[in-house]
Amino acid sequence: MTDNAQPPHMVYAYAVLRPTPEAARAVAAVRGVADEQVGLVETGDLAAAVGPVPAEEFEEDALRAGLERLPRLAALARGHHGVVAALAPLGAVLPLRLATVYRDEDRVRQILQERRDQFLPLLERLAGHVEWGVKVYTDPGDPGDPGDPVAQADHSDSADQADSGARDGAAASEAAGERALGPGRAYLAARVRRRRGAEDAWQAAARAAARIAEEAGSLAVGRVAHRPQRGELAKAAAGGEKAGGEQPGGAHAGGAKARGENIANDAYLVPAARAEDFRSRVLAAADGQPGVRVEVTGPWAPYSFSLPPEAAVRPEPA
Repeated sequence: MTDNAQPPHMVYAYAVLRPTPEAARAVAAVRGVADEQVGLVETGDLAAAVGPVPAEEFEEDALRAGLERLPRLAALARGHHGVVAALAPLGAVLPLRLATVYRDEDRVRQILQERRDQFLPLLERLAGHVEWGVKVYTDPGDPGDPGDPVAQADHSDSADQADSGARDGAAASEAAGERALGPGRAYLAARVRRRRGAEDAWQAAARAAARIAEEAGSLAVGRVAHRPQRGELAKAAAGGEKAGGEQPGGAHAGGAKARGENIANDAYLVPAARAEDFRSRVLAAADGQPGVRVEVTGPWAPYSFSLPPEAAVRPEPA
């Protein structure tokens, strides 16, 4: 009789790389997403960094449910990145998609053999390169309390004092006009003014994003435009280094809500020798741009430039 019972463990795959003694030592020193010992599965001139994980937590339905919970997703991402980051300094590495899970190590070897002609050229291309992330946001400032038109006008007066003289006069006049209106009309006028300010901020950020893309493209050898972050994922995203002198892990890092709309979320493949030049020139391209906030994160292993993952986490024949 054939035993079709679920095995107690599955195999979580982190990255594809060249098998070397240094890589074997590096993965042996880190723990994986389930606090498991990580090792290498080798076949010829390719290897995968893998670890055994509990089947009841990583089979398809359980894994999908876990990825819908932000704390679980964040913990999984930290563990996954920890393994990849331990390997990245040793040479080219192809990070696999988060939550790539196979039935057993034999299946991992089969994947390495089947896709050898894809993996090897990619490893050659990515050798000596790193990934930088660049996000551009509108930065409208503190929106204040939309329910109080007088507070809106007062806030606008105080904020506009820090702007240019021409904008000072126009904003002060507009706010004074709002005070002369009744509460209902003042509220509507304040909302129109805020909407106009948001549109101006978006246009300024779009222009800045175009300048930044041009500057970044002059140093990078590849670019991937990711979907701008929205909703809970955007709120939870940690801040990178920002134009204007803020430090990494800024005001909205660690899950705090970030102001502004993310309008560009790009990844760049950059020669490692140009890494610091890339960061400084991208930040400089955004300097002095009111209403714009820029985050530069990295350098990372080239997550965005690896192959699209094969759908894993599927029942495989015993």
